[in-house]
Amino acid sequence: MPHTTSPTTPTMHADPFNLAGRTFTSRLLVGTGKYQTYDLMRDSLSASACEVVTVAVRRERLYNEQGRSLLEFIDLSRYTILPNTAGCFTADDAVRVARLGRDILEQLGNPGADWVKLEVLADRKTLLPDPVGTIEATRELAADGFKVLAYTSDDPIAALRIKEAGAASVMPAGSPIGSGQGIVNAGNIVFCLEMLKKEDPSYPVIVDAGVGAASDVAVAMELGADGVLLNTAVAHAKDPVLMANAVRHACEAGRASYRAGRIPKRRYASASSPWEGVISYIPGE
Repeated sequence: MPHTTSPTTPTMHADPFNLAGRTFTSRLLVGTGKYQTYDLMRDSLSASACEVVTVAVRRERLYNEQGRSLLEFIDLSRYTILPNTAGCFTADDAVRVARLGRDILEQLGNPGADWVKLEVLADRKTLLPDPVGTIEATRELAADGFKVLAYTSDDPIAALRIKEAGAASVMPAGSPIGSGQGIVNAGNIVFCLEMLKKEDPSYPVIVDAGVGAASDVAVAMELGADGVLLNTAVAHAKDPVLMANAVRHACEAGRASYRAGRIPKRRYASASSPWEGVISYIPGE
């Protein structure tokens, strides 16, 4: 019998996610910015079932108007914090912010202290990455002992060069940050996956940026991405907690669909039942 798994629906626990030397059950990485309240952020993170959360070291307010700290709402025994260099426009600035994030997390005893989500942006309007600056910063941070998870465009050549510079994971964008456009160029994402995984199929590739709804997460996972990183799609949803729950299930469903193997696309119809033995009248015959 070809079917050897149990009749129950497989969970992500049977399909562990290996990222930068650590193993997780969830393939969803969620940001902590843009929420109306810290309570809403906490509840949304919980609903998403994520295990890695990103915090912008430079731009994120660690304390709100009431003097409450962002970190009070993140259970450090449950989540690995992934500091990011959002808002950096030069390699030197990104390296400095990454080291600042490492210092902060080392004081907290968080296991992700040597991790960084690297962003070196080219301009404020598009928030597209600067490929040269990203490569420069990746090379320097990797040499300094960081596990670099590098945000980049969907250009497969740029993605490959960033991997060669020492990135522990390359994260091509589905579309511009916060745009909600979803996966604009699925073909380029597939090219990125093929080139980055050519020598090592286990190399983690995460689609980062542009997600607008749960369906976008499912599409990214069905293409073969190892994970999805998002923020705005949840934080700015009308009901962030409900959307967090939706993207959680979309991530699991998309991954299961990819592993199951889709049928090939055909130009014409293909009958579900055989024609042999069927007596029918077809007009014109």
